[in-house]
This record gives sequence, C-alpha cells and structure tokens, in this order.
Amino acid sequence: MGFFCTSPQKGSIQSPGNTECPSDKILNHREELDRYNNHQVHSTTGEIPRIRFERALTEGNSLLRPLSLPKPYTSLDDVFCLREQRRVNSYSRISLFSHEIQVPNTPLHKLVDIHMIPDQEKSTMNIRIWWNDALVHTLDLPLDGFRVHF
Repeated sequence: MGFFCTSPQKGSIQSPGNTECPSDKILNHREELDRYNNHQVHSTTGEIPRIRFERALTEGNSLLRPLSLPKPYTSLDDVFCLREQRRVNSYSRISLFSHEIQVPNTPLHKLVDIHMIPDQEKSTMNIRIWWNDALVHTLDLPLDGFRVHF
C-alpha cells in the first residue's frame, strides 16, 4: 500500500515499498505456536522448547513456583487489585472518589491501604481497607463513581 501524489504541486509522496507484515502470512496463530514450541529447534539453546521445558521441570530446574499469598493477605483479590492510600480524618473517615467511608478500628490521622477490586458483572467496586497488616473494613460501592477505565 502506498500513497501517490497526483496534484501538480512541487514534491511527491514516495511509496514506502513492501508493507506486507510477516504475521499476515500466519493464518492460524495456534498452528504457529505449536510449530515453534513442539517442532522448531531454538537457535540459541539448540533444543526444542517444549522438550527443554519438560526436562527442566523433571530436574527441578524451573523458575516457575506455585503462587503463594504473601502475609497477611487471605485472598488473591488483595494481590491483584487497584491500590490507593488515604489518611483517616478526625471523624474516622476517609474520602475515596467522592465517597465518604467510615473506617472503624483505626487510629486517627494514620494512613490506610485501600484495595479496590472491580466487579463488572455486578457493576460494583469491592473496597478492602487495610491498616497495620489487618483487614479493618470491607464494602461494595457502585462502579460508576470511580474514574477507572477497563
């Protein structure tokens, strides 16, 4: 595909040449993935990637480890979430995206960690408030009040 200038103005727009993308030739990405992982010899290691990976697993030489929750978290939602911090005011409240939230069991004027977990099916945002490595409050708020784009 190129652009050509047909106006009598000075100068012209040149064709960039070959604009064909190598990925256009791949009809099925799964076939390419299978070919690369199971048939093609890797140029650096000299091995087929799947065979090398399976051998590393059996020898215990893999960097893959089981996912474990860091303490004090009890849910993966606390690991894979949106995070904010707010300071508790004199009335034991925080303000989060125009929402005033009561935060019990926290000292005044201290920072709390806020974990936000969006649930698009319910159109809600689950709010989990942490202080001093302890979950102190949780609530659901409507998703439409948050400036988060998915």
